[in-house]
Amino acid sequence: MMQIEGTITTVHEKAECVAQALAPDNLRSMATKAEDGRVVTTIEGKKLRSVIASVDDYLMNLAVAEDACSVRKNGKEPQNR
Repeated sequence: MMQIEGTITTVHEKAECVAQALAPDNLRSMATKAEDGRVVTTIEGKKLRSVIASVDDYLMNLAVAEDACSVRKNGKEPQNR
């Protein structure tokens, strides 16, 4: 069986906050860290469908984490994107 691995790197003003907000939702096949204003997440798996589902879930969680950290930063609701 093949091994699939990918890395998603995104830039954030509050990268540490975003990475910490994502950590509780990470699966065992995921690793997230903040470095130099970026959030870097590696996702691994053996089945393409599972990796795609994990990426989809991660991207939804990323949007929520970014919004939560934006609210935390300025005490206001995030702007609609």
